[in-house]
Amino acid sequence: MYSIIKILMSALSIAGITEMAKRFPTYGGIVAALPIVSLLSIVWLSVQGEKKEVVSQFTLGVLYGLPGTILLLAVVYICLKNSLHLFMSLSIGVVCWGMFLVLQKIMIKLITT
Repeated sequence: MYSIIKILMSALSIAGITEMAKRFPTYGGIVAALPIVSLLSIVWLSVQGEKKEVVSQFTLGVLYGLPGTILLLAVVYICLKNSLHLFMSLSIGVVCWGMFLVLQKIMIKLITT
């Protein structure tokens, strides 16, 4: 039952944000940047009975992912602004995101040891 509700909520969120972005691109982007998925995930983890430690680790993972996501979006924006094809822009953004996450993991490992 929870799976169907989660899928419906996710689909409705994506559809709503997409429709908003068609009419008001800037506001659609702002709403898309809201931590809707993160908050829903935290709620669903709690509803499904996960321990607070698991929810806490998930939240920390989201925090670790934010800088890479910001980089990805900045790279895609710059690429599109410079007339690169959408697929190429997304590809470059994802590669930068992946490289950043690898470097971030190495840096965290070096700092914590």
